[in-house]
Amino acid sequence: MESEPATHLPDSSEEQKTEKIIKHMLPDRIFHWVMAVSMLTLLFTGFLPIIGLKFSWVDPHWIAGIVLTVSILFHIIRAVFWQGIRSMWISFKDLQGAWTSTRWALKWSEKIPEKPGKYPLLHKLYHNMVSSMSVIVVATGLMMMVKIDTPWWERNPYFFEEWTWGVIYVLHDFAALFFVSLVIVHIYFGVRPEKLWMTRSMILGWITRKEYEAHYDSKKWVDVEDPNP
Repeated sequence: MESEPATHLPDSSEEQKTEKIIKHMLPDRIFHWVMAVSMLTLLFTGFLPIIGLKFSWVDPHWIAGIVLTVSILFHIIRAVFWQGIRSMWISFKDLQGAWTSTRWALKWSEKIPEKPGKYPLLHKLYHNMVSSMSVIVVATGLMMMVKIDTPWWERNPYFFEEWTWGVIYVLHDFAALFFVSLVIVHIYFGVRPEKLWMTRSMILGWITRKEYEAHYDSKKWVDVEDPNP
């Protein structure tokens, strides 16, 4: 992700361990919460009518879809030109670290796994799954919009052939169902007491130096920034 200007932090002490280190920049936090709100709106408006709750869901559904699309385009542009998309690539070292962690967790090995860099393997896997499902749900959702009246065009349910509509609906529904599980997992880990420091970092942007030293390898995540220099 984003490479921050390096700040040389002093040696550890109780006071220094409370120093704040930026983990998520403001644009990235805004993107995260805009995407979260639009995604929850899409899920609620998409699934609540199915279980019998009747309300006017079409307009909020497609409007949330447009907001999600714009936010994703913003994130792609920011990632390509300012952050570097390579930070979310899964490397051979990531896989080696996962194997070492698995062997240690199962007590097959006494070798303690190394700490990760700024973005651990599970973070990368989750990000890439969300990215893949987002492409599917946004692409199919935009195609489905030709079936509804909008300020820009009148509905045309015959724009695609019947078999094409079938493929579009299957892919859209598959991605939507996959997102249900992704959202549940994300919220579950976000509210666990031992993970609240990560949730705080997505709200306020920073973690303490103590958290940085406890969870990350300073040799792998070396470019850190103090928000109060």
